[in-house]
Amino acid sequence: MENLKLLYTGKTKNVYALPNGNCLLLFKDDCTGKDGVFDPGENSVGLTIEGVGDVNLRMSIYFFEKINAAGIKTHYVNADLNNTTMEVLPAKVFGKGLEVICRRKAVGSFFRRYNDYCTEGQDLPYYVETTFKNDALGDPLVTKDGLVDLGVMTSDQYDSLKAQTQAITKIVADDLAAKGMELYDIKFEFGYDPDGNVMLIDEVASGNMRVYKNGEYVDPMTLNELFFA
Repeated sequence: MENLKLLYTGKTKNVYALPNGNCLLLFKDDCTGKDGVFDPGENSVGLTIEGVGDVNLRMSIYFFEKINAAGIKTHYVNADLNNTTMEVLPAKVFGKGLEVICRRKAVGSFFRRYNDYCTEGQDLPYYVETTFKNDALGDPLVTKDGLVDLGVMTSDQYDSLKAQTQAITKIVADDLAAKGMELYDIKFEFGYDPDGNVMLIDEVASGNMRVYKNGEYVDPMTLNELFFA
């Protein structure tokens, strides 16, 4: 890693430039959350769990390969479990970074915001929300109109992003359901290629999803053990 140019230091991954024009993601053991409690909807690192970088990479490999096979465009090229790294295609992020959360249950930050209008754990129909990555502002929510009017993306790009988010979430939820677990929500990041085509970037991993089994929350490390059992 010392011979590679560091492009970006993120909350859960570092990004390096590769000589072939692709990028290398180094998965770290940091998780988003608050007050030491994991929460995929939070905007800052809340805790460190030893080995979670390896967990996230293993699950990302599994799902990226499955998503690619489903005909959905991603940045995944290959991975190296020994070094906890993943080679990816270069992609531009929307604006200064956009996070996309797909929610199947009213929990976490969604319930805290909208509890006047819902009950905790209420079913949501693959609800998609987008937030600008901005720690100082608490990752503010932004609508489709806002994204389009501010020139962050086109209307067609948003529609593609939303459709891909819901399709990918269903792939993940169905896999978890087959193993007796229920996906409550999951966080994604998307970018676009030189032709403007939207593609899934970052990771699809236990550290970015909230999963329950028999009504009990499953932490990222336990989720990986159950998933690959």
